Amino acid sequence: MQTTSVETWSGLPTWVIWLIVILGVWSAIWKGLALYRAGSRHSKAWFIVLFLVNTAGILEIFYLFYFSKLAGVPKKKS
Repeated sequence: MQTTSVETWSGLPTWVIWLIVILGVWSAIWKGLALYRAGSRHSKAWFIVLFLVNTAGILEIFYLFYFSKLAGVPKKKS
């Protein structure tokens, strides 16, 4: 009788699969926040870079906490 555990059909240990899932969720949350801010500030170049480059949330965190707060970057008008 064959087992159908995750480790059997993927060839990876279960903890590696969970690590990949957690990293994907982590990255998606930061990417969503950064894309929202870039879009609301009409920052087309940043939006494209953030959309295309996958850095596990690192570039997105830098954008949110440093680059989007620099002087000279226009803020959204109410």
